[in-house]
Amino acid sequence: MKLATVEVETALGPARRIGAVAEEAEGEGAPAGEATLIDLTTAYAAALEAEGEPAPTRLAEAHVPPEMVAFLERGDRAIEDAREALEYAAETDAERGPDGSRLRYEAGEYRLLAPLPRPNSLRDFMAIEEHVQNSMEGDVPDVWYDLPVYYKGNPDSVVHPGETVEWPAYSSIMDYELEIAAVIGKRGRDVPAEEAEKYVAGYTVFNDFSARDIQGKEMGGRLGPAKGKDFANGLGPYVVPRDDIDVLEAPMTARVDGEVWSEGTVDEMYHTFPEIIEHVSQSETLHPGDVIGSGTVGGGCGLELGTWLEDGSTVELEIEGIGALEHTVER
Repeated sequence: MKLATVEVETALGPARRIGAVAEEAEGEGAPAGEATLIDLTTAYAAALEAEGEPAPTRLAEAHVPPEMVAFLERGDRAIEDAREALEYAAETDAERGPDGSRLRYEAGEYRLLAPLPRPNSLRDFMAIEEHVQNSMEGDVPDVWYDLPVYYKGNPDSVVHPGETVEWPAYSSIMDYELEIAAVIGKRGRDVPAEEAEKYVAGYTVFNDFSARDIQGKEMGGRLGPAKGKDFANGLGPYVVPRDDIDVLEAPMTARVDGEVWSEGTVDEMYHTFPEIIEHVSQSETLHPGDVIGSGTVGGGCGLELGTWLEDGSTVELEIEGIGALEHTVER
């Protein structure tokens, strides 16, 4: 199942909804934004109505909220209800739900947004040794092995799939980073690693755009990154539930203007997602809608390759089982 946030036109104007790629479209591997999308809240309401529920819309909005963070707050129950809604949509010929809302949208009838347009928080780790060795010319600090290190990003700087990324005026060196991100779906504090997996709702593609020149300057002051990262964070195109993907084995590819620049997986994470969750949740509460980046795969950015993005470059990051996330950078 591939979960999405979309914007659709309604009688009251544009509205954001939670959708999922229709089963037949997912099987065909339709590109992001070109698949048939099922409105999960409406489909669940239609299924309830078919069962004789007297208030299907109100109950559906409680079981499958039409906003992603609220959806994630229901944890695994929301995922289970979403699967039921998707199954019902595959079996019915109904076009609308009990309140008149559309049950499915075809390509061109919706705008695909980042699955979490505004995450609750954004933490990005540096958990893959090859990337650290390449970025630091082999001089890996001892602390990196001792504990998972990360920075906190700007949750208000998420860019939607297909959206143009504005090149920061203060930078002349732009870079991409090929990452996968875990999306938290359960509130927790002091979570042991052996229980951490159930706190992950799913995974998405993460492009940690980087202004390398300003990043290097600000981190020379032993803080940051800040302006080097906070201008743009790409998430999407979908969130895939944790049980639907082998996250460690999923092939990852970065293409710039159609040319493959990077390939890899996150199976060599020195600090695993469960270990990262245990670390972050020490005396600190994790919340549904928190996003945790894996860090860049080995060879997964221009910094490691000795080459940079140019004005007008189109970057496509793809993770098998999730989809392709594309952005163009422009001055």
